[in-house]
Amino acid sequence: MKILSLRASNLAAGLAFAMLFIGGNAAAQTNGNVPAPSSVAGTVTHLSGLLRVKSAAGVNRVLAVKSEVMQGDTLITERDTYARIKFTDDGEAVLRPGTQLAVEAYSYDAVAPAKDNIVLSLLKGGLRAVTGLAGQRNHDVVKINTPTATIGIRGTHFGALFCQNDCGGVPTPNGGTPSNGLHVDVAQGAIVVTNPGGATVFQAGQFGYVANINTPPAIVPPAQGIQVTMPLSISTNSSSTTTIGSSKVNACMAQ
Repeated sequence: MKILSLRASNLAAGLAFAMLFIGGNAAAQTNGNVPAPSSVAGTVTHLSGLLRVKSAAGVNRVLAVKSEVMQGDTLITERDTYARIKFTDDGEAVLRPGTQLAVEAYSYDAVAPAKDNIVLSLLKGGLRAVTGLAGQRNHDVVKINTPTATIGIRGTHFGALFCQNDCGGVPTPNGGTPSNGLHVDVAQGAIVVTNPGGATVFQAGQFGYVANINTPPAIVPPAQGIQVTMPLSISTNSSSTTTIGSSKVNACMAQ
């Protein structure tokens, strides 16, 4: 009987310790002492070629269609790769070959707009993007950083291309190579591009260029503007008319 009593006592103590540990661990997470797991930012919906990702912890992996994109990930498209990402707020982005896009911060809560915060960084290459629900209800919570300027969203379908002697294959109106710097074009809505040199709002149908971080963003004539285009196989849904990156813009683009 003494042995059974001792075992019961040890079991009770063990259970008490386990409950104390679980409670303490939960409290630590609540208080911010233990990092919360990365949140899902979106999903790969279309892919042509190899898409790699480097996590915030430095882990490299290869993504496929239906792979999740996490907060803290840096997406890397190879030389011939196009990739389309649908974010959890229904925003979308199509990445060109040779692009690096970092998901610096991603927080979207359908019932708590005050928690929305979306920050992407276009480190190199180009993309087309359509604003999601977070940007619709609060323009200030979505931004895309680039080496020369920050792009603010105003309910938008737009393109952005950052060149560093690596845009030789990008089509231009005059057939030449795009100048180094940031090129933007707006198909729908508006964007505001800001850097230490100033801020400029670009409306639908306008093109812009930012040579460097200290040069004010400038509106350029359409005949000189660079439009970021994507293959129809990536930019068009087979089951709908939604298109990202074609020359014609329809109402379905406004997320």
